Amino acid sequence: MNTIFKWLAVAVLASLLSACGYNDFQHKDEAVKAAWGEVLNQYQRRADLIPNLVQTVQGYAQHEEGTFTAVAKARSDVASFKITPEVLNDPAALKKFQDLQGTLSSALSRLMAVSENYPQLKADTNFRDLQSQLEGTENRITVARKRYVDAIQDYNILARTFPTNLTAKVMGYAVKPSFTVENETAISTAPKVDFSTKASSTQGN
Repeated sequence: MNTIFKWLAVAVLASLLSACGYNDFQHKDEAVKAAWGEVLNQYQRRADLIPNLVQTVQGYAQHEEGTFTAVAKARSDVASFKITPEVLNDPAALKKFQDLQGTLSSALSRLMAVSENYPQLKADTNFRDLQSQLEGTENRITVARKRYVDAIQDYNILARTFPTNLTAKVMGYAVKPSFTVENETAISTAPKVDFSTKASSTQGN
């Protein structure tokens, strides 16, 4: 009899946990972490391309030192930012991460625009290959960020909706910050590196 009561108690407890959304929180929290991991993977993929890209451009455009310095500093700032689990729950830290990545994106755009002034660089096979890899990586970043935003939305809906919001309060499942509205708008379509536009604006300044 005692064994039967124990099994019944376990079954009732499991049912209560399921009804209150506890298991759902576990699944969605893991989904958020997985999506965030993919965001970091794609940003790292981009960072890994930069040294070869800079080296290739320098071979043809030695006088663009200001651009190279800006890229190096932006990459260094991104690398020095400590990614901890708390970033996912800290709006200020997440914004800092976004700002650093945005600065690096701008520096890379200026670097790529340099190619418009150096026809031999544009014709370099290695440069064209790196350019293609960069464009592909930017598209992967777009997809990864969109999936992360969706995962955060699913999690936050669970955390805010009755009755699972009661479980969230009891268990400490706080609403998580997402990317800013501006960035969410930007990732709705894959960002292409528009060399002609950026070159024109660079030459006009």
